[in-house]
Amino acid sequence: MIEAGCDEAGRGCLAGPVFAAAVILPVHFSNDLLDDSKKLTGKRRSKLRTVIQEQALAWAVAMVDHEKIDEINILKASFLAMHMALDNLHIKPQLILVDGNRFLPYKDIKHHCIIKGDGKFQSIAAASILAKTYRDEYMQQLDKEFPEYGWSANKGYPTDKHRLAIRKYGLSPYHRLTFRSKDQIRIDF
Repeated sequence: MIEAGCDEAGRGCLAGPVFAAAVILPVHFSNDLLDDSKKLTGKRRSKLRTVIQEQALAWAVAMVDHEKIDEINILKASFLAMHMALDNLHIKPQLILVDGNRFLPYKDIKHHCIIKGDGKFQSIAAASILAKTYRDEYMQQLDKEFPEYGWSANKGYPTDKHRLAIRKYGLSPYHRLTFRSKDQIRIDF
């Protein structure tokens, strides 16, 4: 059975897009270093990205920008990015393995949601690495335009430095206007 692993990066950010990746690995693919991207150093993620892109049967990365996130909400934007990545695979999977507990069905393909799947399935871990490395690179480019927010370091996540910069400089054109905390209380910048 041809399985595609899917994951996203950037869901909990105050700024920038959400990225998602879909990866189909060879049946007997194995790499002991492959793990949830959040558990790896940037250097290791970069090395694994090269391995994944060279050895995967198919892979694709997609992005949904902050304006679309504000329009449809971050959860729907994450699903949209995953669907876009799946659309761009040149091999059609027979099963989709998704990191997390929710997913919108994609075409007629069966899917399984796996909580902490990026630590359990290599295809999901590979997707998490691609999504994170591509998003990190994107945020580093945005940092050149708006260095005051520290995006090359925080990648748009709500760090103290990022929140202080928002208070001092206001919102950039790349900030999400609809970011809410987990308890759905509007974040006070």
